[in-house]
Amino acid sequence: AYVVYLGGHSHSPELSSVDLEQVTESHHELLGTFVGSKENARSVIFYSYTRHINGFAAYLDEEEAAEISKHPDVISIFLNKRNKLHTTRSWEFMALEKNGETLPASIWQKARFGEDVIIGNLDTGVWPESESFNDKGMGPIPAKWRGSCQNSTKLGVFCNRKLIGAKYFNKGVGGINPPLKYFTARDTNGHGTHTLSTAGGRFVKGANLFGAGNGTAKGGAPNARVAAYKVCWDPPITLESVCDDADILAGFDEAIHDGVDVLSVSLGQFSRDYLNDAVAIGSFHAVMNGITVVCSAGNGGISRSVNNAAPWIITVGASSIDREFSSDVILGNKLRFKGQSLSSNALPRGKLYPLTTAEKVKESNATNDDSRFCMAGTLDPEKVKGKIVVCIQGNITGVQKGKVVSDAGGIGMILVNKDVEYDGVFAEAHVLPTSHITAADGLGLIAYIDSTKSPMAFITPVATQLDTKPAPVVAYFSSRGPNNITPEILKPDIIAPGVNIIAAFSQAIGPSNLPFDERRVLFNSLSGTSMACPHVSGIVGLLKALHPDWSPSAIKSAIMTTARVRGNTKEPILNTLHVKADPFMYGSGHVRPNRAMDPGLVYDLKKDDYLNFLCSVGYNGSLSKFTSENHTCTKSPRLVDFNYPAITLPTLYSSTTVTRTLKNVGSPGTYTVKVIEPHGVSVIVKPKSLKFEKVGEEKTFKVSMKVKQGFIEESVFGGILWSDGAHAVRSPIVVMQGVVNG
Repeated sequence: AYVVYLGGHSHSPELSSVDLEQVTESHHELLGTFVGSKENARSVIFYSYTRHINGFAAYLDEEEAAEISKHPDVISIFLNKRNKLHTTRSWEFMALEKNGETLPASIWQKARFGEDVIIGNLDTGVWPESESFNDKGMGPIPAKWRGSCQNSTKLGVFCNRKLIGAKYFNKGVGGINPPLKYFTARDTNGHGTHTLSTAGGRFVKGANLFGAGNGTAKGGAPNARVAAYKVCWDPPITLESVCDDADILAGFDEAIHDGVDVLSVSLGQFSRDYLNDAVAIGSFHAVMNGITVVCSAGNGGISRSVNNAAPWIITVGASSIDREFSSDVILGNKLRFKGQSLSSNALPRGKLYPLTTAEKVKESNATNDDSRFCMAGTLDPEKVKGKIVVCIQGNITGVQKGKVVSDAGGIGMILVNKDVEYDGVFAEAHVLPTSHITAADGLGLIAYIDSTKSPMAFITPVATQLDTKPAPVVAYFSSRGPNNITPEILKPDIIAPGVNIIAAFSQAIGPSNLPFDERRVLFNSLSGTSMACPHVSGIVGLLKALHPDWSPSAIKSAIMTTARVRGNTKEPILNTLHVKADPFMYGSGHVRPNRAMDPGLVYDLKKDDYLNFLCSVGYNGSLSKFTSENHTCTKSPRLVDFNYPAITLPTLYSSTTVTRTLKNVGSPGTYTVKVIEPHGVSVIVKPKSLKFEKVGEEKTFKVSMKVKQGFIEESVFGGILWSDGAHAVRSPIVVMQGVVNG
């Protein structure tokens, strides 16, 4: 399957069914010239994108695709690849409902809790019966809304005044004739319900997971209307959901037409060229229609792994929060190791229990490698019975390991990280008493076992700890920059809470998402940049309610320039190795919604700026394919001058000067600049002060940077800060490499 992208439509979105059929017919005609006839084209096209995005998805062979790519109307053609959800499992890279800085009533009251803002979510669907989507006391649905609930049956999803839309897109993953189970927007995975309720769920008292984290659940914009666009599905042959490009593009096209204000997208894949990426294309058209798009950064956890890196997207990395679910290990020699867990049961207090490593209780035919990871069938029940077993993280999930231990007669498990480099611990819904500890502590644990004739231990019951420090910490699974496609654009843009996040969940599956898990929970704790993304989506909803006239780029700028780079210890934000984090990990910093509602100044962008960006990255075709407005690539502007709220130089040869423009969105005032120079780089800003006399007024400034001496071989970081005494508008500066005499 291929996606053929033709740009945007010049027609109005208010079309009749006849008009839409004519668009589809034009797709048949175009493809028919390559596959023999219009009839042949009809048989292989399974999507026609007819509303805002122009293109189609079809089954083609490689030679046909190559020929189609040469057609003058075709912007790009790419394989219908599969995207991943950005929630974590314990075999992947992985690393608090309080947000470090809690949201006081002021921003919520001023924004009326996001009243009448519409948040759309591209994900696995929704569990409509969740109390997070109840409509008690809500007024009529906004008149602008064009959406609906598709398949409003018991199998499908019923709408109300809160959950005002639910649609599904299944032809990419299910083929031209998908099976019956693909005809519903109901969430059978839990991911979509979790993310949508995080963004816009209502107030629900008594939310908890097995009693832990008990409190009132609420989304970022509790009074917002929400809509689910199911583009991700659960094939029976794989554990994780998959989200096909063709379905994603169809979801974007429909959401734009329906009238959402915000789109939350917690999925993606390794960054591709923007015009060969369904999320980048769909979000481009959304932003062109005034919709702010927020995406997860991915869970790659290493340099250059960031997903969803287009400049029109708000790309969100993950951080911890100041709440932990502690479950510690106490040894017979009184040593205590700090751990985390969300086990649904606990060991009886008042005694210690026999302790062993998995290798010491393995089946005779099992290898040491398989047994240390507690793989299925590797443990001997006669040796395991009544013991706490130490399992090493990796290969399968921690919950699966616990099931192996439990089935063999074990009474508890200690899950130990494999690598010090990725040494974050987090809480999972384990099926037996479990504590997840670091690799460093694991060394001490195993040393005790190996040096003791009858090692003993106790796992403390799960306890909710608040106000933990330091927080936030960049999650070790959170994907890092630099941006692989356009390194001049800093990514991620921001970090937000993404570790141990409690939110609503589907009743179709257990909290571990595993087939054997028959437990059902109303709320679940998940980790991933998938969880961070909807935190920002909810904040965007509040900002949209407060400032309905702000553009997507103004909202993005407000979030980025008011972010913080220090945690609750007043020290710089760290990563999980307790090393100072940098902008490739957190972008502009940790989101600070209270400041974002009144940023003072913003770096705004218009449609022409994004079209000029496409010119800069080498798109030489007629830009009329993207928009009905006239725009041509007369001169390719420099990417470093793109009016982004961050300055990134991939290379600095001797010296360069970049330009930025600020718009006043606050009261009149004079802003003066403070410079934090990157190591080895001199930075001069002209002018040093900017006077704004009215709202909407714009002022331009220049930033000149020069290598002081020698070479810059590794990235260095600094920033500029504009302040009028009441507002602080901060932008990071990144220089990746440089030399005096370029």
